[in-house]
Amino acid sequence: MKNILILLTFTVALAACDSGDKTEQLKAELATLKQEIQEKTVKVNELEAQIAQLDPNFSKKQDRSILVKTNKVLQQDFVHKIQVQGQVASRRNITLGAETMGRAIQVNVETGDDVKRGQLLVKFEAESTINSIKEVETALSLATTIFEKQANLWKQEIGTEVQYLEAKNRKESLERQLATLKSQLDKAEIRAPFNGRVNDVMVNLGELVQPGLPVVSLVGNEQMYLKAEVSEKYINDFQVGDEVEVYLPSIKQSFKSKVSAISYVINPANRTFQLDVKMTNQSLELKPNQFARLQLADYTSEKTIVVPSDIIQQDNIGDFVYAVNTKEGKKVADKVRVERGLTYDGNTEVLKGLKAGDEVITEGYRDAVTGISIQVAK
Repeated sequence: MKNILILLTFTVALAACDSGDKTEQLKAELATLKQEIQEKTVKVNELEAQIAQLDPNFSKKQDRSILVKTNKVLQQDFVHKIQVQGQVASRRNITLGAETMGRAIQVNVETGDDVKRGQLLVKFEAESTINSIKEVETALSLATTIFEKQANLWKQEIGTEVQYLEAKNRKESLERQLATLKSQLDKAEIRAPFNGRVNDVMVNLGELVQPGLPVVSLVGNEQMYLKAEVSEKYINDFQVGDEVEVYLPSIKQSFKSKVSAISYVINPANRTFQLDVKMTNQSLELKPNQFARLQLADYTSEKTIVVPSDIIQQDNIGDFVYAVNTKEGKKVADKVRVERGLTYDGNTEVLKGLKAGDEVITEGYRDAVTGISIQVAK
């Protein structure tokens, strides 16, 4: 019984595969036939047009026209843009580390906390430094008193200059020692250098930390910007101040900004250069490394000929469009050779072949051949 079920399953699967293969075969055959019909239709139209030129009677018998839509060519501005991937960055995205060895005796923040500039984040044990400061302060107090008395005596020309200078040197030396010790004591505390948010805390209360090890990661909401890696082939196409269209997919927000900086050093690993963009909308809740899409104009041409890209066709000679011409009082299609430029957003710049005011066929052009009579749909 088990063998019968396996055989039936295999038979059904085989039939399904055969059915799928048959469907794909029929689709391919249909596509081939449609292509042949289109090619033969174009060939018939070309032959009829050629015969009509040689035999006027044939032209009268075969007099027919195709229905098309047309547009007049106008001069307009053409802009070509590229899209690059970028990300949000912050100039205030830092990791604060320990400057001296010590045990954490205070950890005042947690991940996600908002902090103010100067706020104490983490404090390390510094008992020996505090005791040294007290000792130096006591010695400095005595040295200051001796120096003041010695200075008064020296004004009265009592004592020697050496005694005065020794007292002064002792006092100043202790002042420098005290300043050094207080600086060391400051290093036992980590304070926020700017307003921001705690991204991570890498130390626990009571943990011994070595100098240089990371302790707190802090991110500031200010000075956010966008950065993108752009192919080196565009190195001369952009300038500081160029307009940029920005889209943030994660929050579905768009805004316009400007290029703020361009790196002129090529990254040898991926042959790109960095391009920075200002963050004009500071009200958005953004996070470093958040994905962004940037659109920049790498080519602009003013008052040029622009046509829809899909009306430009190709043959074995090159690119062409069908324009409207008048022959014996009738509108006919005329194949015009063109030289195309860049294409963007469904439009193509035409460098040669057309001029302002020319009428081109925008619909029905696939049925057109040179000399065929046309009717313009209203």
